[in-house]
Order: sequence, then structure tokens, then C-alpha cells
Amino acid sequence: MTGWTWQYEGYQPVEERLRESLCTLGNGYFATRGALPECTADEVHYPGTYVAGCYNRLTSLVAGRRVENEDMVNLPNWLPLCFRLPGRPWITPDTGIVLDHGQVLHLSTGLLERRTRYGLGDGRALRVRQQRLVHMADPHVAAFRTEFTAEGGAVALEVEAALDGGVTNAGVARYRDLDGRHLTHVHTGADAADTVWLRCRTRTSDIRIGLAGRLTADVPVVTGHPFPRVVQGLRLDLVPDRTVTVDKTVALHTSRDPAISDPLRAAIDRVRQAPGFAALLESHRTAWRLLWRRADLEIPGEAGSVLRLHLFHILQTLSPHTADLDVGVPARGLHGEAYRGHVFWDELFVLPYLNLHFPEVSRALLHYRHRRLDRARAAARAIGRRGALYPWQSGSDGREETQELHLNPRSGRWLPDHTRLQRHVGSAVAYNVWQYCEASGDGEFLHTKGAEMLLQIARFWADSATYDRTLGRHRIRGVVGPDEYHDAYPGASEPGLDDNAYTNVTAAWVLTRTLELLHALPEPRRLELVERTGLDGGELDRWEQVSRTLHVPFHDDVISQFEGYGDLAELDWDGYRKRYGDIRRLDRILEAEGDSVNRYRASKQADVLMLGYLFAPSELQALFRRLGHRLDEENWRRTVDYYLARTSHGSTLSGLVHGWVLARARRAEAWAFCQETLRGDIADVQGGTTGEGIHLGAMAGTLDLVQRGLTGLETRSGALWLDPVPLPELSSYGFAIRYQGHWGVRLRLERGRLEIAVPSSDRSPIDIRLPDRAVRLQPGETGRLVVPE
Repeated sequence: MTGWTWQYEGYQPVEERLRESLCTLGNGYFATRGALPECTADEVHYPGTYVAGCYNRLTSLVAGRRVENEDMVNLPNWLPLCFRLPGRPWITPDTGIVLDHGQVLHLSTGLLERRTRYGLGDGRALRVRQQRLVHMADPHVAAFRTEFTAEGGAVALEVEAALDGGVTNAGVARYRDLDGRHLTHVHTGADAADTVWLRCRTRTSDIRIGLAGRLTADVPVVTGHPFPRVVQGLRLDLVPDRTVTVDKTVALHTSRDPAISDPLRAAIDRVRQAPGFAALLESHRTAWRLLWRRADLEIPGEAGSVLRLHLFHILQTLSPHTADLDVGVPARGLHGEAYRGHVFWDELFVLPYLNLHFPEVSRALLHYRHRRLDRARAAARAIGRRGALYPWQSGSDGREETQELHLNPRSGRWLPDHTRLQRHVGSAVAYNVWQYCEASGDGEFLHTKGAEMLLQIARFWADSATYDRTLGRHRIRGVVGPDEYHDAYPGASEPGLDDNAYTNVTAAWVLTRTLELLHALPEPRRLELVERTGLDGGELDRWEQVSRTLHVPFHDDVISQFEGYGDLAELDWDGYRKRYGDIRRLDRILEAEGDSVNRYRASKQADVLMLGYLFAPSELQALFRRLGHRLDEENWRRTVDYYLARTSHGSTLSGLVHGWVLARARRAEAWAFCQETLRGDIADVQGGTTGEGIHLGAMAGTLDLVQRGLTGLETRSGALWLDPVPLPELSSYGFAIRYQGHWGVRLRLERGRLEIAVPSSDRSPIDIRLPDRAVRLQPGETGRLVVPE
């Protein structure tokens, strides 16, 4: 690891899946895992290529039940390039003699480089060097160059390149009982002496896929069609120490792409027009240079290197190309098949970063939610509610994609999955709308699509609240909170919990913000919205009442995760740690023992403490005051301590949230959680999950921890609010943001001094608010401020 490279030395089969995920290359439209081109899918390797938003739905027989699942599809493999001595087996790291092996991911240029020396016997060796890119300027193109060099004697080498349509979704072991054959109607052909093609379609969503490949070498190329592949073969006569180069360039289109007639014709035309590898690499490097300029980040040391890797993967999954697509935020990136490529609430952790760098991408991701607003309203009607109920897991069309069963690998049992009761995802959508509009100043979106979403989400929460005369408060029953461990009361016949604190407080926030927005809308737009939605004064009165009376339970002078949480049994945490070591997935451990985590005060991840992640202390206190509760620093400190002791951190997001909250409470402990989150994927702390895809929310969250968490940066009321709390371990850092039309506003914090530079432009000045003063900076000005302790 250096500042701008990520490097692996030696060949380690047990680490290959992890390396493939972290060495994935993408451009926001599609991505390909960092598998070696000579290796096929097996227990060690898993080449996978995924186009954003390309899903297919299949039905499988599981535990005697027919279960329907929608998956992000593993598309035909464009990587294969195999080589061998004539008449001998194909050479791979698993079958050949590996003398040296290394991979380098060049973050600055989006280039993956591998170098391998294979021993051939008789004192001879074959040196293989490859450079791979998934083009950041042209989102439909990818290429790699292979350089073969013989050592110790001449080598005759057979080389075979292929496009392989025989792939399945098989990258996650626990899904292998499910049907993973998503592709059908595979056809292959040749367009020219050096160009071949493959077309296919998905089985139920009927997305047509066109893939064309061009092989460039100084020797004749022979084409073959062993179904379901198309291959190109050539023979190289290698002279010692003289390098021979073979280039492979591909183009990929689907029928979801705009401005094309047919995906296969588009792919063939594009690969024909693509320049040589050197020219592709140059334009690719330029595109990455421009991206890094917009996402500038200066953090010293190891933490800075890891954060740059995280940013690299964010940019590969959600690049400016994403702004042209109808896609959401896939929780595991475009890096693997975990979670089936579904869209959860991870945008809650991703958009705050994007808002201040690539607001056009944030807007597109919110358009994804708005296009599915009617589906969310239908989901609410299906359970007898008004408004919009967004799904916990979303895919192509916005219906609920959460599986009904999930496998516990520890016990081997398929169990009911009730996580679809996490209805707080609607509040996350509303929060993202509000945050985007505050950061970007996009009043047009707020007054149109944003207002429509907020209104329908607020309507759902108001209609979900029932009045309890005994308490004198409104309650929201039968939900699951962010914790995810608890999905029912002990011994209950029905799933769901009452008055999850996070759900109720965020519902109150949505209602409050929506009322504010309706009052602030221009009158013609307000009348239009009221007419279209049938909103009346009585409904608004109810929203006002519910927003002030939603029940927030307490016990032992701390906020209860849900009503009745304090009645649960305490867990023997030390005992379980001694018996099992890693207890992150405590739910699986207890179920395998015949017990249930529902019986205990134990959380998978931050739930109540998520409130401290979303809201600054002053805003959280104001929310509780509106709800009729006093939440002072002492109450919050006790609540933080209470749940710190009862959380197993079974999600990569958990350490992030705890680090964020503790940065303002106990800095010494905060850094330990920050480091855990930084290491989450690179060290695969979840035990094999990173090989199935990165954790995009956690990666973006670490960036946002520096951008907003440590600086106390908020965008509200037309100003930039700052309240820095530098950690001793991260006392010097800088970054640039895009704020309300100002490109490249630069913030730098170093040894108690804050520097803010506003680039020259014709924009209005920026109002800066610190705890002890207000500053107005004109375009072209730089402010240098001493940060109060």
C-alpha cells in the first residue's frame, strides 16, 4: 500500500476472492472483478461482470417452497485469455509453477497491473504482464494488454481469447441452492478477422446484451464457436527476452441503453471504432485525472491510503456516467453478487458524500426513488395505508425484493426473513432528498419531485400512527429497526416491534420537514400539489399532532431501542466471546444453539445511535423537545454507553456510526471504531463477505466521517456550518467540495487552524457559521480561522 497504489505480492488462493473484489475495475455503467484472465470460475476464482441496473427474476424451490428472487445478473465473461505450450494443459496459477506473482491497482489511473513468472521446465520461464482498464471516458469499453516474454530459451505458445456466455450467478455460496441461470439465447459470430461477438438475453426481464471483442496481435487469428463461447486462437513463437504483445478490446451494450438501435450492432460498431490500447489508456487516464480533481482528498498516512481506495471504489460504482442511468445505490457495489445487487438504505451513507462532489449523481439516484414512487404507494395500499412505503430491498421496478427465507450457514436451516418490516427506509429517502437540496441549492427538485416524495412518505407515517389513550401519545407498531437482530418479541406469534425509537424520531422529522416545505412552497406549486394529492387541512393538522406526540420509550434513564427492550434478558457477552471468539453474527450463533437473539438486549449494529449519526446534537435535542422529551448531553452520554456495551457490530456500518458519534463524545475511543471501519473490507473483518462484494455504504461513510463528521459540516439555512472536532490521530487533512454552484471550495484543517478557500466565480458569497462567529467569504477569498477548543 502506498498513497496511490494497492499492491499484492505472491499468489494466495485463499485470498483470491478478496483480491478480486478490491481489484474490481468499473466506470459507473459496468464493472468487472479483478480475476486473472486465464482462470475460470471455481472455488478459488470468480470472474464477474455487472451492468448497473441489469436485473433478472427467477423462481427456485427452497425448503419445499417456491421462492422468487431478483438478482443483478452476472453477464458474459469478456476476460478469458488462456495460454499453454502446444499439446499441454492451459497454464494457470493453480496448475502451473508460479515463480513470482504480483498485482498492483493504480488508483490514480484506474489501471490494474499483474505480473507473473511461470516456470516451464528445462530452465525456461514465461513472464506475463497485463494492464487492464474499464474505460472511464467511454463507459461501454474495456481492454487489456498482455505482454509475453520467454526466458532461458525459445517458447512456442498457444493463446486463446474468448467471450463466454456460459456463466451463471454462483458467486455467493449460500445462494447456490437457488437458480442462478439468468442468461439464455446465446449466439456467437465473427464480424471481421480480428473481431467476434456474442449476444444473449436475460430469461425473464428480457434484457438483450451485446458484447463484441477485438484481438490485436502481429500474427493471424483463428476464430471458433464452441458453444456457449466464441474463441480466437493464435500461436506465438517467443524469442528469449523479446516481448510480444496481444491486446484485447471489448464493447458492451444492453437494450436498456439510450441512443442505440440494437445492443449487438452498437457493441460491434463501438469496438470497431475504438482506438488502440495506448490511445485508450491515455483518454482513460485523462478521465480519471478529472474525477480526482473533483474528489480531491488529502489525508496523510495509512488512513489516507485506505480512504483513497474507498473513494476509488465509490467513483467506480457511482461515477458521472451514473447520472444518465435509472439505478440506485447497490449495497455491495458492482463488485459481486452478495445481497443480489439490491438497493437498501445505503444511500443514506453515500449521498452525503456525493452531494458535495457530484450532485448530479445524487440527483439521478433520487430520481430512481421518484420513478418508483407509484410502486411505493401501491405497497402502502396493500397493507391498508395511505402514502408511500418504500421497500427495504429494491431492484429493477421498486417492488419489495427482500427474500422471504434466509439461510443460516451455521445451522444449515432456512429461516423466515422479516427484515422487510424495516419501514424506516422511507425516512432515509426523505432525509436524502432534504440533504441533497440543502447542499446543492436545487430548489427546482425540492419543489417538484422532492416535495412529492416527502409528502407521500409523511402521509404514510401519519397513517401508520395510532393513538394510545393510556399513554396520550401516537405509536407505530409492528416494525423492525436498523438493529435487524430483533424482529419480534420473545415467544410472539407475529413479527414486528412497537415504537422503535429510531423509526419514530425519524418519522417525526419527516412530518416536521414536510410541513415546513409545504408552507415554503410557492403558492401555485402548493395548490398544484394539494390538488394532485388530495391533501386537505385536516390531514395537515393530523401531521402536526403526530409529529409532536410520537412515543419514544425510555428505560433506566436511556432511550429504549423499542418498547419493551428493557424487559429483555442480559446476554453473557464475555461467555459468548470466550466460546466463539468472533460474535459479530450473534443471531446465527444463538439460532444454531436453538435460542433466539430476540430474547436479549443485544444489537447487530447501531440503532438508537443512528440518531446521532443523522442529526447534529442541537437538531436532535430540538427534535426531542418537539416530542415532549428532554435530551441533554448526560442523557445522550448514558444512551451511548448503554448501547456500546450491547452491540456486536455484525454490520460494517456499525463501527462507522459509533466512530461518528464518539468523535463528539469520547475521541480516544472514536479512533478505534474508525480504524475498524477503515479495515472493514481490506482486512475482510466480516470473514469472507468482501469476496462477495465491497460494502459501499461503509466505504462512503468513512469519507463522510472526515468530510462532515470531524468538521461538523452541515448545509442548512443557506449557510455552511462548521464545528470541527479533530481527532489526535487525524489532526491534519484537507478536501474540496462543491456547494450551491461553487466548484472546488477548499477546506483544510491543520493544528487547530481552519482554512477555507472559495474559488473565483460570479456566484454569491458563502456564509460560514462557526460556534463562536459568522464569516462571509466572497468568491476568490480565503478565510483563515482559529478553531475554538
